Amino acid sequence: MRIAFFVNSIEGETEDYTTTALALAGMARGHDVCYLTPGDFVFRPDDSLMIRTTALKNGKPRKADTFISALQGDQAKIQTVDISQIDVLFLRNDPSEDADDRPWAAHAGAIFGRLAAERGVLTVNDPDGLARAQNKLYFQDFPEAVRPPTLISKSIEEIRAFVDEQKQGTILKPLQGSGGKNVFKIASSEESNLNQIFEAISGEGYLIAQAYLPDAMAGDIRLFLMNGRPLQRDGVYAAFRRVPAKGDVRSNMHAAGTAAAAEITSEILAVAEMVRPKLIGDGMFLVGLDIVGDKILEINVFTPGGLPDIAKLHGVDLTTDVIIALEQKVEMRKNYAGRISNRVLATL
Repeated sequence: MRIAFFVNSIEGETEDYTTTALALAGMARGHDVCYLTPGDFVFRPDDSLMIRTTALKNGKPRKADTFISALQGDQAKIQTVDISQIDVLFLRNDPSEDADDRPWAAHAGAIFGRLAAERGVLTVNDPDGLARAQNKLYFQDFPEAVRPPTLISKSIEEIRAFVDEQKQGTILKPLQGSGGKNVFKIASSEESNLNQIFEAISGEGYLIAQAYLPDAMAGDIRLFLMNGRPLQRDGVYAAFRRVPAKGDVRSNMHAAGTAAAAEITSEILAVAEMVRPKLIGDGMFLVGLDIVGDKILEINVFTPGGLPDIAKLHGVDLTTDVIIALEQKVEMRKNYAGRISNRVLATL
């Protein structure tokens, strides 16, 4: 099997990324692995879809640092191949990273991923589903029971009124974004810096004002779902608590958050079950839920990270389970010869 990982950039990949762990797991199971980026698609006049891939010339390293160093160095080979030579196209880019400097690149995965799926390549997460999830507004399509009270607006008056209604405080953040960038906690609409915060965030577009959940002080729980259900093996769940740095409201690992073991309760499983139908309907193969209590703060369908942290915490590498699931889907695709849509196959 040949797996192509679509990422923002080759040079931006690191040894601690979940994508790196997935690539290593794929190679450990005997598969060929390559990478491609937003500028690596070619749609030719004969309707063939070509991709410019980066792979290793020789060997299949077992260590993450060795692999990334080789991928980014002179041990890498670049070649252009027909998409038909790829069995799985795994879309693992973060659109928000490209939204400002390379807006053309933000949606390339969903656009060309659709063409790949039409040509029989298993493409996950399903590109049509990802096209509808290009920003945090996608979250509002899930049941109200799992969402904190939320306002989306560019009006400072609307935001002030919402803040006044929240007795525990309000979180302000951009509608488009990730990694904890420009996330602020507001206690009152009378705060002197509210106007400055509003101006800083609104320059990026719409704002999200979300009721603050006091339990978030202890961090949120990142729970992975695969095929719509919690990813787990022998009772070990693909989950960890993201603990914020002291004095910080953000638990994002990119914002100095740290990983700790998490207890997966029946309450958390009930939250996961409530969002399962839509995730399956949208063809979301691998998803990260950020949960506080019985509420979800965010649903990451593009680049959920943390599987290497879970492996360190529990000694269980669940990336292997992800690759095995892809192997099974490729076999299903062959058996049904295209009679099952990519969206359905993505979560079977």
